[in-house]
Amino acid sequence: MDKVVGIKFRRKGRIMFYSPGSFVLNEGDEVLVKREEGMALGRVVIPPKPLAAIVAQQRGLEKVYRVSNEEDLAQHMENVALEKRAENFCREAIERLEIPMFLSDVECLLDGSKLIFYFTADGRVDFRELVKVLVKEFRMRVELRQIGVRHKAKMIGGLGCCGRELCCATFLSEFSQVSVKMAKEQNLSLNPSKISGVCGRLMCCLRYEYETYLEYKDGFPKVGKRVETPKGYGKVVRQNVLEGTLAVSMEDGGEKSFSKEEVKLASAPGPQQKKD
Repeated sequence: MDKVVGIKFRRKGRIMFYSPGSFVLNEGDEVLVKREEGMALGRVVIPPKPLAAIVAQQRGLEKVYRVSNEEDLAQHMENVALEKRAENFCREAIERLEIPMFLSDVECLLDGSKLIFYFTADGRVDFRELVKVLVKEFRMRVELRQIGVRHKAKMIGGLGCCGRELCCATFLSEFSQVSVKMAKEQNLSLNPSKISGVCGRLMCCLRYEYETYLEYKDGFPKVGKRVETPKGYGKVVRQNVLEGTLAVSMEDGGEKSFSKEEVKLASAPGPQQKKD
C-alpha cells in the first residue's frame, strides 16, 4: 500500500502530505519538496503511514525531492534572519506610509528569490508604494498576501479564554466551519463575547464536543415541548445532556428535574388548549 509523510514548512503552518518515494524518513527529518512557489524545506511531523489511514481517496501526491543537507540548513538559517529583518523593516514602512494594514508574518523562499509578506486589513488597501519600498530595500521579488483574521491569530499565537495556548497556534492544522448552532446545541451562552476567540470569530473549540452532544441529545424532548412525567404534565425549560436529565416547569407552578427515561412527549393537550 502507498505511504505518505506529513510535513510542516512553518512552525504554525498546516501539515501537507507527500509521498516519501524511496527515502526512509523518520519524524523530525528535514527534507526538500517542490511547491508552487519553488523548492521548500520542511520537517517531517508524521512518519510514513499507509495512505488510506491519513488522506483517504487522495492520489497523485508529490514526492519528497530529497533529504536536506548542511548547505540547505545554512541557507534556511540565513532566510530566517532575513525574514526577521524584513518584518521589522516592513512594519516601520507601513507606519511611515500610514497604510491601514497589519503585518502578520514574513516568509522567504528557500533559494532566497522571493519574500512573501502576510497581512490583514479591513478591506482592500493600496500597497503599491509599500511594494516599491520593499523591492528597493531587499532587491528581490516581493509579494503581499492578504489573509483572514483566523490565520492571523494562528501566525501570531496567544492565550485563549481557557488560559491555554490557542488551538490554531498549536495543534490545529486546518480550520473547520463553526456555527452558532454548535454553541446552542451545547447549551452555551449565545453572547458573542462568550463564544468568540481572540480573532473575533467563533471559537474553534465549539466544534470539539458538538457531535457528542448531538449523540447524547438523541431522544431528549426539546426545550419548550409539553411533556408527561411521573409527577404530572409540564414544559421542558432546560436540558442537562451530560447528566441525562431535564428541568420541567410543572403545571402547578413548580419546577422539577427528571431523567430522560422518565419523560415522554405529552399526547393530550394542556389545560390552556382545552375547549370550554
